[in-house]
Amino acid sequence: MEEAKRVVKHVFLAKFKDDVTPERIEELIKDFANLVNLIPPMKSFHWGKDVSAENMHQGFTHVFESTFESTEGIAEYTAHPAHVEYATLFLSYLDKVIVIDYKPTIVKL
Repeated sequence: MEEAKRVVKHVFLAKFKDDVTPERIEELIKDFANLVNLIPPMKSFHWGKDVSAENMHQGFTHVFESTFESTEGIAEYTAHPAHVEYATLFLSYLDKVIVIDYKPTIVKL
């Protein structure tokens, strides 16, 4: 697969503040998922909670993953008014954040 044609994954790890209720977290996640309907370069959205037995999560409890067709699509997403508004709100509920963008590589054995 050509380098330019590979999708880009946007991975967001989050640790919510201790006083954020599960109900509020659920609302925030629904609003995050709705961004895929508002921002064209965002092709998909998945999320989940840490279930690792290794206990190496360093306090991060939630993983959010979005798929984009290009790094330019992520730049468009980041600057989009719907994302800017949502991110400002969302970040106010978090203690810690890590964001990583990468192009998946398939290993041929």
